[in-house]
Amino acid sequence: MIIYNVTVNIDESIHDEWLTWIKEHIPQVLGTGKFDKATLSRVLVEEEMGGVTYSVQYRSYSREALEAYYREDADRLRTEGLKKFADKMLAFRTELQIVDEYTVNFK
Repeated sequence: MIIYNVTVNIDESIHDEWLTWIKEHIPQVLGTGKFDKATLSRVLVEEEMGGVTYSVQYRSYSREALEAYYREDADRLRTEGLKKFADKMLAFRTELQIVDEYTVNFK
């Protein structure tokens, strides 16, 4: 399983508008069929540059599914956010490979 992580720092002046938008954007990304789950998290470390930072982690079915997302969907889905918020946000993307997962089962 591959995690496609998008970390975004948002200027506080557009924070509420961006948060509303990202909550609409995430289901559109999931709607491509390349991911089975997404998690939106607020980063609790304060950045020197200010703003509010979030991480969106999309769980892709496979490396092939992620590559298909890049080819078929990424440019189209990124365009709206870039048009609306480009000068007020900074984003970077990373790919993570899940090596192992652990859970605690209390009985």
